[in-house]
Amino acid sequence: MSKVLILCAHRPNRSPSQRYRFEQYLSFLKQNGFEFTWSFLLNEKDDVLFYSKGNFFQKVIILLKTVLKRLFEMNSYKNYDIIFIQREAQFLGTSFFEKRAFKSGAKVIFDFDDSIWLADTSPGNKKFEFVKKPQKFFNNLKFAHVVFAGNDYLKQKAEPFNSNTILIPTTIDTDFHKPFQKNNSTNKIIIGWSGSISTIKHFEMLESVLEKIQKKYADEVEIKIIGQGNYKSEKLKVTSVGWSADTEVQELNSFDIGIMPLPNDEWANGKCGLKGLSYMACGVSTVMSNVGVNNKLIEHGKNGFLCSNDAEWLELLEVLIQNKLLRETLGEQGRKTIEREYSVNANKDKYLQVFKNLSQGNFQ
Repeated sequence: MSKVLILCAHRPNRSPSQRYRFEQYLSFLKQNGFEFTWSFLLNEKDDVLFYSKGNFFQKVIILLKTVLKRLFEMNSYKNYDIIFIQREAQFLGTSFFEKRAFKSGAKVIFDFDDSIWLADTSPGNKKFEFVKKPQKFFNNLKFAHVVFAGNDYLKQKAEPFNSNTILIPTTIDTDFHKPFQKNNSTNKIIIGWSGSISTIKHFEMLESVLEKIQKKYADEVEIKIIGQGNYKSEKLKVTSVGWSADTEVQELNSFDIGIMPLPNDEWANGKCGLKGLSYMACGVSTVMSNVGVNNKLIEHGKNGFLCSNDAEWLELLEVLIQNKLLRETLGEQGRKTIEREYSVNANKDKYLQVFKNLSQGNFQ
């Protein structure tokens, strides 16, 4: 039995990045001889405080606690065969703990799924941005035996610093995220978006387009957000529900159209399309900005739509509102794309092979 230590920020089933990057593979890896120990930085209470606005002194205490946690445990690194680091070992702008893991004798996997060399601090923690030093990312790459990158763009960024960089796309468990009969008592067409407080700014990029849609189709269309249970828009009438692992799939299945607007910038090019993946897995017709990995996920007009400007967003959303059969066809084809290329089942053997190679010493 090979022993694996997971260094990450959040407890299990809390972070989308963790869930869709590695948590979904753990049961399969356990069946194949790997034993996992979790070490996450934030417990449930600290997690809530750390990402909320204010609470400056409490956040300083939480930050100090996370440093002490890593300091106390780092002598145990040598007891593991593999150390899996998701995004970073610690919030501070240092690679100290990544370097210690690399020198411990364990093999290190460094996994990332965003342009994390750029500053993109959550709204509640802008005051702490100065301690982050996100460019420690490039050192973290060097302190790994293998790097998992979430898309081609990220892989190209990592390869100059670590030649053992492997493309492992963000994936969906299609046995969990799946279509089922919609239960829509209003009979309205639901245009939906799912995301966190840190990405709500991307939804707001479409406010003017959605305002026009809402005015024209007032009695036919509902706009729904998953993730921000108390979110209110000055321009739009929005149904807002909180995210929960227990209700996520049910809420996604309430969508008739799933949207993923993004700016065309370096941060967006590093995104791995999770929102779109989750919509498509649930058989929801999906419309995404024509940016980054979205071009890989969507074959325009066959399994979804890609948009480059507001005029295209407006036109294509109207096409879908007016054509139920097209919505259903795109949704079905989107589901097939996920099953074929972006599911856990389609990628698990590749994932397992890397762990086997490391445990057998095949990576230097």
